[in-house]
Amino acid sequence: MAQMGRLTNLRIGVLMGGRSSEREVSLRTGQAVHQSLLRRGYDAVAIDVGDRLPQDLMDQKVAIAFLSLHGPGGEDGTIQGFLETIGMPYTGSGVQASAVGMHKVVTKTLLAAHDIPVPAGTVVTRGDAPSLAQVLKRAKLKLPVVVKPASQGSTIGVTIVRRALEWKEALALAHRYDSDAMVEAYIPGHEVTVSLLGAAAQTPKVLPAVEIVAPDGFYDFSAKYQKGKTRYLCPAPLPAKILRAIGSLAQRTYEVLGCEGAARVDFRITPKGRSFVLEINTVPGMTETSLLPMAAAQAGMDYDSLVEWILQSALDRAARWDAAKKETA
Repeated sequence: MAQMGRLTNLRIGVLMGGRSSEREVSLRTGQAVHQSLLRRGYDAVAIDVGDRLPQDLMDQKVAIAFLSLHGPGGEDGTIQGFLETIGMPYTGSGVQASAVGMHKVVTKTLLAAHDIPVPAGTVVTRGDAPSLAQVLKRAKLKLPVVVKPASQGSTIGVTIVRRALEWKEALALAHRYDSDAMVEAYIPGHEVTVSLLGAAAQTPKVLPAVEIVAPDGFYDFSAKYQKGKTRYLCPAPLPAKILRAIGSLAQRTYEVLGCEGAARVDFRITPKGRSFVLEINTVPGMTETSLLPMAAAQAGMDYDSLVEWILQSALDRAARWDAAKKETA
């Protein structure tokens, strides 16, 4: 690719790996993004994030960070805050949107305050040991329920509790990953996700919805990352009215949280067509089986073009920072 066609000539550091339980997925995302940037002719280096990150960024002379980190430490505002402290522009959402989006309880509270439908539920803090009957009564729920860590991704630590004898083990598993365990209503029906691409001062672009048909109806870690285990229908074969509704809800969710760049909003849709937002992913996966690239391809955007679109969010951030410096000079 001719140099004049690049969005930037600055060195890009693709930050991947880290210490979260999603490390292996992050490495796959980061490696795919890194190769894409090289194909496009960018000066890009891959960096496995660890204790030496500040020194690695300095040694590699990185000027822009492309975030390919998933889970705590990479998607929760911490790495974003560090990069802002050192003045390095980065891709995707900022500190606030990342922190809110990573914590499912906070996300649900904020969305509910804006009349965006979310499943009914409650929170059980590590150290508490309420019975299932107590929790169901308190939250006005009935079996089955979903028990999951408040701050995790890739369906890690999630259990669908269908019988009372599964309760204690499900709660312990969720608390292994987070001090807060969410207990919420299981929504039967379709599992659908909507990806969005945002640019500075523009309404985010809503990509075609993807319906996920997982074995046994549970889109767990293996169903997500083992090729051929799950069917993906894109565009989702749902009535146009429902597709418009979830597209609008996804857009509102993105805007309420103040997201930037790429994001993905996950839904459950009942057999009667009621839609509920489950969560938002502010650093969506970019592996060979990931949903964002699949939706982008359906919209006519190849993988390398998608990576460049996400890169633009870092350049938009750099431009804002430069403008702010000039105003205060």
